[in-house]
Amino acid sequence: MTLRIIATGGTFDKHYDEIAGTLDFGASHLPQVIARARITAEVALEELPLLDSLEMKDADRQRILASCRQSPQGAIVIVHGTDTMQLTAQVLGQAQLDKTIVLTGAMIPYEIANSDALFNFGFACGVAQVLPPGVHVAMNGRVFAWDKVAKNRSAGVFEQT
Repeated sequence: MTLRIIATGGTFDKHYDEIAGTLDFGASHLPQVIARARITAEVALEELPLLDSLEMKDADRQRILASCRQSPQGAIVIVHGTDTMQLTAQVLGQAQLDKTIVLTGAMIPYEIANSDALFNFGFACGVAQVLPPGVHVAMNGRVFAWDKVAKNRSAGVFEQT
């Protein structure tokens, strides 16, 4: 099985600029993350424009949907910002593609100590290979259906609705 990994940005892929004291986008961390996770399944990485999910527009979600539609792989992991992950999941879920699509992200950037990025990514890649077709969110060691999930901002976790 080949996994398609789609990078869209979010906190997961942000870089810390120590001079400016800001988090910005540079090159995606995903090639390094994939190697570090030691995934033995074949992986096809696609990098879309890296965005903070709060800056995503409908056109960006349609670009993600088009990538999923055109993917020859039936198992897809999308690395996405957590703030609007459920909005993108809704667009994908309503499209009813016959593929297993798993969205994941991170509350702390990959390159920052104690980040949840590597765990969430590895978990999402694992469940994408065994879940039935549909759209799922994999965060914090849990899997949620696209239409039954919300981010609890005060607790910093995703919960079933």
